[in-house]
Amino acid sequence: MSHHAGSAVTVDGPQMAARSLNPWVVFLVRRLGRFVVSLWLLVTFAFLLLHLIPGDPVRNALGLTAPQDLVERQRETLGLNDPLHVQYGSYLADLARGDLGVSMLNRLPVIDTIGTRLPNTLALALLAFVAVTLIAIPLGLVMAILTRDGRRRPLELGFTSGSMVVSAIPEFLLSVLLVYVFAVNLGVLPIAGRSGPSSYVLPVAAMTLGSAMALARLVRVEVLGVLGQDFIRTARAKRLRASRIYLRHALPNALTATLTVSGLLLAGLVVGSVLVETIFAWPGLGPTMVSSILAKDYPMVQGIVLVYGTMVLLINLGVDLALALLDPRSTIREAA
Repeated sequence: MSHHAGSAVTVDGPQMAARSLNPWVVFLVRRLGRFVVSLWLLVTFAFLLLHLIPGDPVRNALGLTAPQDLVERQRETLGLNDPLHVQYGSYLADLARGDLGVSMLNRLPVIDTIGTRLPNTLALALLAFVAVTLIAIPLGLVMAILTRDGRRRPLELGFTSGSMVVSAIPEFLLSVLLVYVFAVNLGVLPIAGRSGPSSYVLPVAAMTLGSAMALARLVRVEVLGVLGQDFIRTARAKRLRASRIYLRHALPNALTATLTVSGLLLAGLVVGSVLVETIFAWPGLGPTMVSSILAKDYPMVQGIVLVYGTMVLLINLGVDLALALLDPRSTIREAA
């Protein structure tokens, strides 16, 4: 008996301690722990990237005609002659100091190139995200109001079909179409480069249209679900104004799923900017990544992969925290 009683204390002790903690503390510790593990996996993948490439990466980068002594010096500089665990330790120590290595092409620190080009990539992604939100939420809300309870079937069919087609068009194909129409034929917008406010229009439009249509479809479905609930019927029975019912009661309750998808969309916009930036010759990380892959500049590719991956992880962490603030009950349930 005493043995069973002691076992119960041993097993229940940590659970009791966890229950006694503030649910927000448990939630934050779990989320931050998951973030740290994901970041470690990303860093390890970026390290292995250099070693997973078939053949000698230095020979691949310098070319088959490069002198052997030059290849050996480069291998020594990159530490590729050391054992793998020593290289991994040096890589982690360099990262802790903010050192991402030196480019094989221009011999400049990778961190300097990323620091110069990252703001341009972020500007494009954030503008596209703001545009997606400003288009999708009002459009989805209006379409839900107009088509609720099976009204205006042709409009519903046109919206769902049209938004599905637009969201299915790849961003690079949309970029080419926009350039052909607005830059080549009409000549009203710059064809490429970053020369002023007008040069943002076509890249942002290419990144915005598909995502905005997909998100608007989701907003409509979520709002339709909320409009059928009892508290909305109660609000109508109280003869509240329509604008108050839709904006103060229906929309906030429909935004939880929208916020989750918006975070994923922002992460997708950051990563998807690689092709759009390349097509529009935008001075961001995208063209640098493509040219580095083609030139086999592995330290630069490693650094950019690390930056893109870290941004996606930070966005997902931010979405989790925002959802927890919007719906604290789910946080408490998860922490229990």
